[in-house]
Amino acid sequence: MRKVLLDTSIILDDTNNLVHLFECGDMIFISDVALEELDRKKDLQSESGYFAREFFRCIEDSKQNTESIESITPLNDDFIATLEFKTQSYKIPLHIITRKKYKTQSSDYGYNDARIREIAKDYNLVLLTNDIALKVRSLSEGIRAKSLKNGQISNPKEINFITKITLKRDLSDKAEFESSPDFKTHTNWHIFEISECDFTDSARYFTGRKYFGVKVNNALEILDLDSIIKENKPYILPLNIEQKLAYALLIHPQNFLSIITGSTGSGKTLMALLAGLTLQKLNKVDGIIYLRNTITANDKEAELGFRKGDESQKLHYFMYPLFSSINFIIESLKEHSEAKRIEYKGEAKGFDKDEATYYFLQKHNIEMLDIAHARGISLHNKFVIFDEVQNASNATIKLIGTRIGENSRIVFLGDYNQIDHPYLSKTRNGAISMLNKALSEDFVFGLQFKHTIRSILASWFDANF
Repeated sequence: MRKVLLDTSIILDDTNNLVHLFECGDMIFISDVALEELDRKKDLQSESGYFAREFFRCIEDSKQNTESIESITPLNDDFIATLEFKTQSYKIPLHIITRKKYKTQSSDYGYNDARIREIAKDYNLVLLTNDIALKVRSLSEGIRAKSLKNGQISNPKEINFITKITLKRDLSDKAEFESSPDFKTHTNWHIFEISECDFTDSARYFTGRKYFGVKVNNALEILDLDSIIKENKPYILPLNIEQKLAYALLIHPQNFLSIITGSTGSGKTLMALLAGLTLQKLNKVDGIIYLRNTITANDKEAELGFRKGDESQKLHYFMYPLFSSINFIIESLKEHSEAKRIEYKGEAKGFDKDEATYYFLQKHNIEMLDIAHARGISLHNKFVIFDEVQNASNATIKLIGTRIGENSRIVFLGDYNQIDHPYLSKTRNGAISMLNKALSEDFVFGLQFKHTIRSILASWFDANF
C-alpha cells in the first residue's frame, strides 16, 4: 500500500481521481494547505471551481479521528483526522494532516508548495501532483514525487485506426476476411486500406487500385469516397484521403460519436463543419453547436471575466477557428459563384464582426456555447463540435457528453501536442482519453490527421518545433 499526499492539482483535475487511487489500494493523505487552496477555488465559475465545490460536498465525518493512523504517527503538534469522501458507492478514507506551525515561514515564490513538500518529506509520503514544477522541486529535494498516470498513453502518435489489407477484385474473399481473427480483433469504425489483387492461371498480381472500407456492425462496409462526396456536394472538397475519410464517416448514418486529432492546419474544424452542414441538408440534425475550452496559451485557467463585452462577445475571442473555417468557405463560394458574391455581401477576412460571417452563422443555425454554462442543458437534434479537446479533462468530456440528447451527434477535435491546461500533459488529456476509447470501444470512430495543408510554412513549424 502506497501512502500518498495529494497536491491540490490532483483534485482540481478531477475528483474521480480519488476513486482511481482508492481502487489502486493507496492510503490517501491531504494537508491543511491543500484544503485552504481548495477553499479559495470553490467560488470560481470554472471547471476548477466546480471540482473544489464537489470535493467539499462529498466530505463527511467518519467518526474516526485519531492521533495515530496505522504506521503514521503525528509529529510534534500535528493533528491527523480521518474523514470520508463519499461518491457513487465509494467511501474513501481521507487522512487530513494539520500542522500548526510550519518550518517554512516565508518564500519568495511557491509558499504553499514549499509547505506541501515539507509535509511529504517529514512523513515520507509519495507526493502526487500534476504540477510539473512542484514535482521537479520535490524530486530535487529527495522527496518521492509522481504525476497521476490515470489515462496516460506514452506515445499517442503510434495509435493507428487504419490497417492495410488485400482483397480480390471480385471481393470473393470478403466474407472469409470478415470471419478471420484479424478482423475480429478490431473494433467497429476501424478503417481498412484495401489493395486490390487478381489472379492469372499461375500467379497473383496487384491491379494498382486502392480503396477503403470500414468495420460497421461487425461487417466490412466498402466506402466509395468519391461517390459520397459527389452525392453530398460539400461547399469545399476534401483535399486528401484523411479529409475524405473524416467527412464520409462523420456523415455516416450510424456514426454518432467521433474523435479526430491532428496538428494545426490539417483541416479538422473545416471537415467537421462541412459534415455538420451536410447533415443539416439531409435533415439529420437541425443545427450545429460549436464549443471549445476557454483556455489559452497564456491564461492559467479558463476565465472569461477579464475580457471586454458581454458573454457572447467574450466567447468570440475563443471562436476564431470556427470563424476561420466559415470565412474560408465563404471566400470559396464567392470565388465560384456570382450569386454567392451577392448573397454574402461584405468582406470575410477572418474577423468575427464581418457581416458575411454572421449571415452564414444565422443561415446555417450555428451556435456557440461556453462549456462553463453547459450544465443543466440538453442538446437535441444537433451536430456538436467540441474543439481543442486536448485542453479538457475527462470530467469535462463527461459533462458535455451527458448533455447530448436524442438524434444528436458529437465530434471531438484536438491536437495533443498543444496543451495549455495547467494540470494536463501531452500523454494525459481529453484527446488522448477519447483516442484510447476509440481503440477499445465499438461506439467511437477515431482518426488521426497526419498531414498539414495550411501552408508550407505551417508544415515546417509543425515538424521542427
